[in-house]
Amino acid sequence: MKINRVDKIFQVYENQQIKKVGLNNKYKKDELNLSNKAVEYQKTFNKIKKLPDVRENKVKEIKDRIKTGTYEIDGRKIVDKMFETVNFDKKI
Repeated sequence: MKINRVDKIFQVYENQQIKKVGLNNKYKKDELNLSNKAVEYQKTFNKIKKLPDVRENKVKEIKDRIKTGTYEIDGRKIVDKMFETVNFDKKI
């Protein structure tokens, strides 16, 4: 049995008739409908993107308090904030 006779296979493909498919205009265009919640989310996200990355007034206030020596750091508050984001039940 010879399997390297591919010329017969090519003849089959050449003898097949190719049909051209015309485009009909009876199909609808694609549409995208967003929910009200998605639209609200998008508006909120765009407003957040417009906010500055650094709050200059807050930075200036802290710098002034450091210069005058009135800026106090509470270590307990820092540790409490750090532990708020830690999930001890999650395995590593």
